[in-house]
Parts: sequence; structure tokens; C-alpha cells
Amino acid sequence: MTPRPPADAPPVHRLPPRAPSLLYAVKQVELAVRAHLDELLRPSAITALQYTALTVLDRRGGLTTAELARSSFVTPQTMGDLVTALERRGLVERRPDPTNRRRLLIALTETGQDVLAGFDGAVRALEERMLGDLTGEERAALADYLNRARAALGVPPAA
Repeated sequence: MTPRPPADAPPVHRLPPRAPSLLYAVKQVELAVRAHLDELLRPSAITALQYTALTVLDRRGGLTTAELARSSFVTPQTMGDLVTALERRGLVERRPDPTNRRRLLIALTETGQDVLAGFDGAVRALEERMLGDLTGEERAALADYLNRARAALGVPPAA
């Protein structure tokens, strides 16, 4: 039983509930996508972070570990460990940069490309589920808004 306030206590004024902030909504979408992506990827023993790195390399091969880390929003050390794991599985390879032999560039292998291709349909279906209630115009506007928000924060595009 909840105790009652004393009769002479001032009334409690509660503010009306506020709508969640846009930052909160963006984070909730990211968490939901991540959960679904983890579920899709689980049979292949690839994490969402590994998948993200593979997709970045698919669009922009020949990146250093530091560049890939920035594009994937992790530290270079975390990315170094991740690349090592992907390399062991034959999904990526490191090659010396022809312009600077001390730099190693990371690229997808044919096996890595095949693994990504195997997820194309399921990932597209997830995106369609997420955007299913939006018109083509609304989808284009959402993509534009998100890209402009990212640019305003100084985050380089994943390409």
C-alpha cells in the first residue's frame, strides 16, 4: 500500500510526459537494427561489427586499420583485433601499400565478397521492414536528413 502524503503537504505538480528526444530515437533505431543484424549474422559467426567492416571494405577497399576503424566507429586497436580475426577466416587480406611499403592496406578477399553477397537479401529485407511504411520520397528525405546530420557532426561518410 502506497503511503498518502500529509493533508497539509503542497500538491505535487507533475509535468506532462515529454516526447523522447531525437537522439534517443536514433539510438533506439540503431540498437534495434543491431539486434536484428546480430540475429541474421549469428549462423555465420560474424558479428555486426565485423559485417560493418566488411561492408566498408566492399565500398572502399584498400584502407589502413586506422582508416577502417574511423569508418566503423571503433578504436584502431579494436579494429586491429577484428581484422586479424577476419584475416584468419580468409575474409580479408593485408597488402603493402604500393606508395608506402610500411603501410598495410586491407581488402576483401573473394571469400569475403561471397560472404557479404550471401547476406544481401536478408539485409535488404531488414531494411525494407524498417522503412516499409515510408514512401520513396520519404525514404530519400530520411537518407538526406541522416547524411546531413552526420555531416553536421563532422563524421565522414562510410562511402
